[in-house]
Amino acid sequence: MGAGRVLAAVVLVLGALTACGQGGSESLLDKSTLVVGVRPDLPGLGLRRPGGRFEGFDIDVARYVAGRLGKKVRFVQVLASERIPSLTSGRTDLVFATLSVTPERKTRIAFAGPYYMSYQDVLVRTDERGVKGVRDLKGRRFCAVEGADPIQRLLAVHGMTATTVPARSYDECMEMIKGRSVDAITTNDVILAGLIKQEGRGYRLVNARISEQNTGIGLRKGDTDGCEALNRAITRMYQDGTAATLMDRWFGGTGLDLSIIEVPQFEGCV
Repeated sequence: MGAGRVLAAVVLVLGALTACGQGGSESLLDKSTLVVGVRPDLPGLGLRRPGGRFEGFDIDVARYVAGRLGKKVRFVQVLASERIPSLTSGRTDLVFATLSVTPERKTRIAFAGPYYMSYQDVLVRTDERGVKGVRDLKGRRFCAVEGADPIQRLLAVHGMTATTVPARSYDECMEMIKGRSVDAITTNDVILAGLIKQEGRGYRLVNARISEQNTGIGLRKGDTDGCEALNRAITRMYQDGTAATLMDRWFGGTGLDLSIIEVPQFEGCV
């Protein structure tokens, strides 16, 4: 009987610890300040200025959403490879950093939103007048940023071939296209629009619309209440006109199609 009572006590303790681990994690709604991971290297989306201040569409959206939740926000930079580890390690509470929603990523983190929907596109020099569509660049040289996968989606276009030239960043890609060592850059249209906005002139979008990309807010798994609150804030951002204002501020005049701006279809909080 004594051994049985000891065993039962152990089971109860283990059960309590397991329950704590599963349901006792802090929600973002319990925090007064949210630590948000953002890109430091993408003009128009997330860019760290020399003085340390961050600016861009993702930064403004994060500020708006945090304000709707009644939270302060503190930004930390995350590069592409650091986005998911920053969440799973607890370094960040949220990630606004061109994080596309994919089935594989959903096994490791949760997503609110998406907060905008974009397409993969192609950037070329304006003097490439014969380029009307992506197949006009068949066999040409494309800059490929290490760790990104747009080139694979490009090559999946029927009949498409390309020579890829590796780069460490989109800034490096821009230097390559300026120097004519590559003919094109392909990635999300908002990233390309940000690069065009920064340059001012000399480049354009092909409007290829190769594949749809849904960009969500990354957060840790299990915070359903926090996720639903984020979705309500995103919905409000579109309804009150803020989303359209921000899209025009950061991407207007780049050739990006801003004619239809509406609430994206949410992934759902599970």
